[in-house]
Amino acid sequence: MTVEDKHDVDHEDAMEADHGETAEPPSELTLLIVDDDRPFLNRLARAMEARGFAVTAVESVADGLAALESHPPAFAIIDMRLGDGNGIDVISELKAKRPDARGVILTGYANIATAVTAVKLGAFDYLAKPADADEIYHTLMATQADKPDTGDSTMSADRVRWEHIQRVFEACDRN
Repeated sequence: MTVEDKHDVDHEDAMEADHGETAEPPSELTLLIVDDDRPFLNRLARAMEARGFAVTAVESVADGLAALESHPPAFAIIDMRLGDGNGIDVISELKAKRPDARGVILTGYANIATAVTAVKLGAFDYLAKPADADEIYHTLMATQADKPDTGDSTMSADRVRWEHIQRVFEACDRN
């Protein structure tokens, strides 16, 4: 490999890192799960441990942030709405401490605006509850090539909101 070739490879790696888009998931299987639904948290933690992850399971934003201080994990599964705050705060901190980490946001209150916000702040993906362990695992381990390309056809949150209002308006006979 010539010096020029090495420079090109380093430049490509830097470009990839700048965009936070890694083709392959991290090889380290450390996982933080933050969810205030204790039965779901326990089931998911056991399922992910069975898949080879070293799991830290916590029930609050505060505990999630504290877990990130000591050893930021390679992966995270974080509920959007928690008793003491918003899971997006945990995703943001995870990406600040470990840019290569993959965080997936889970929520029972799915809407386009929060999905867009979660992804912009560093979530690798966004899943609506109920999501099973297989679906979550496959999402965490997906390569960028596995994810659908949204391209330029993605609607803005304002456009989605407007269209929803129009559908409701029509469904109510414009009343």
